[in-house]
Amino acid sequence: MSTSIQPITEEDIAEFLVNTPDFFERHAVLLASVQLSSPHGGRAVSLQERQAEMLREKIKVLEHRIMDMVRHGNENMLIGDKLLRWARQMFQVGRPADLPQVMAHGVQDAFGVPQVALKVWDVAAPFAGEPFAQGVGNDVKSLANSLTSPYCGLNAGFDAVSWLEHPDQAASIALVALRRPKAAQASGLLVLASPDAQRYEAGMATDFLERLAELGSAAISRLQD
Repeated sequence: MSTSIQPITEEDIAEFLVNTPDFFERHAVLLASVQLSSPHGGRAVSLQERQAEMLREKIKVLEHRIMDMVRHGNENMLIGDKLLRWARQMFQVGRPADLPQVMAHGVQDAFGVPQVALKVWDVAAPFAGEPFAQGVGNDVKSLANSLTSPYCGLNAGFDAVSWLEHPDQAASIALVALRRPKAAQASGLLVLASPDAQRYEAGMATDFLERLAELGSAAISRLQD
């Protein structure tokens, strides 16, 4: 009774080649004649050509990554320069009562924000009657106290949006709470608004806004006891 011979499978061939690393050393001509399918058009190419294609693809990916790193580095440098100029503007303010207006206009001009508003509360007595210390309800204060990081997203009808010159044109907003160092309670709120619904999106990076909060918080300390 004869036994049937099992056909050789691709797995058998692959296992043989893995277990016989010197096979292609003994059959170098065969290795040079191997043809592989190219992902670019499906044409057959030699093993050397396919390896060259893979290397070019890896180089292209690395080039894109380097370009992204350079672009982000340049963008961060530009933002840093703008923050420095904004801080310089605040340092040059002689009258503390002028600070909120200078801060808001500075953000608007330096960063191209269509609308900016700023209110400050718990200020020293000489500033209690200033416009920037008026019209802040308890709901706004509670909201500011709850912001451990800047809020970015669609305008959901926040009371603070009414501080803007054109609140009906605020499709997306950023809310930046200002507070004294290590203080749990906020003492100011910066509102940035845009008619572009995607300008300030939930989940966007807020590093820049956090730097604004740090500098702005330090500046408004001149208005407080």
